[in-house]
Amino acid sequence: MTRDMLSSVLDLARWAPSGDNTQPWRFEIVDEHLIRVHGFDTRDHVLYDYDGHPSHIAHGALLETMRIAASGFGLTTSWSISSGGEHRSPVYDVRFAPDATMVRDPLFDCIEARTVQRRPMKAAPLTGVQRQALIDAAGGDFSVQFFESWRDRGRVARLLWNSAKVRLTCPEAYPVHRDVIEWRARYSKDRIPEQAVGVNPATARLMQWVMQSWGRVQFFNRYLLGTVAPRIELDLLPGVFCAAHMLVRPKRPPTGLADWIQLGIAVQRIWMTATHLGLHLQPQMTPVIFRWYARAGRHFSRDPALFEQALRLSGDFEQIAEATPRDDFGFFARVGVSPQPRSRSLRHDLAALMKG
Repeated sequence: MTRDMLSSVLDLARWAPSGDNTQPWRFEIVDEHLIRVHGFDTRDHVLYDYDGHPSHIAHGALLETMRIAASGFGLTTSWSISSGGEHRSPVYDVRFAPDATMVRDPLFDCIEARTVQRRPMKAAPLTGVQRQALIDAAGGDFSVQFFESWRDRGRVARLLWNSAKVRLTCPEAYPVHRDVIEWRARYSKDRIPEQAVGVNPATARLMQWVMQSWGRVQFFNRYLLGTVAPRIELDLLPGVFCAAHMLVRPKRPPTGLADWIQLGIAVQRIWMTATHLGLHLQPQMTPVIFRWYARAGRHFSRDPALFEQALRLSGDFEQIAEATPRDDFGFFARVGVSPQPRSRSLRHDLAALMKG
């Protein structure tokens, strides 16, 4: 086992998903058996990174991707958290060992193939085999709830429509929306390229102009129905046109960093299993995150009306899921069959992700 082999593992692992392609990690090869992952979160400037947990989920997805990648080189992995505190900058030690009996994980070929599909999918239902494979991928610590009928998909689409209004009218979310898109791009190493956003070119040009200032956003939202077009294209139509929406629910409340890491591991296995099955997936985390804020009593905006809207949306979400305010929601996504997206987020080159 050599450092070059570990570099090859990292070159695959860097394709792990993260919110808005933030890639909240840097790597350090300590020796031929140990990679140190220096994680971070974006809670101080990204509204959606509630207490850093979405970043922590991404860290779990990275660790699982490292495990799958290592299997292709005949290596086993084990990881531990080597930092404490409130986990704004958690550090993970990942140890590697050769294993002559190691069989390459069936998901190995899905590491780079896995991507996001934000456009409408086919409404063909999941097969029993597909549904069970997604449930099995989550593991025993999580349940997977599906919303598949036209009625249920319509209810979820309505939830997404209303959640998107909160998202698009929240001043604290504006800097994220302004900075996350790389306009007129098919690929992006550190953001979401315009062509992968899921809107048509005319809507994209309007969005680009409007989002140059919060004043423009407010004017369009107030007088020109500025949220309608993006919500139709990004939330309503995709919400209806898919095979199913699925909600991943922890069977016990997450109480520490390790629990969020385990959720991230489950999410990545579900996503890569969907890819392996010929399906596409799109995370729909906004309703989950606003519910985290609402049920914790956390006012996330200087506009108090938005918190009240988030409370109502939480109740709507719980009614759809037949859940109580005390139940934990971990990950929400839609899944289905669609053509391969022509545009996608790329990743930083490995050299740019190395510590120092």
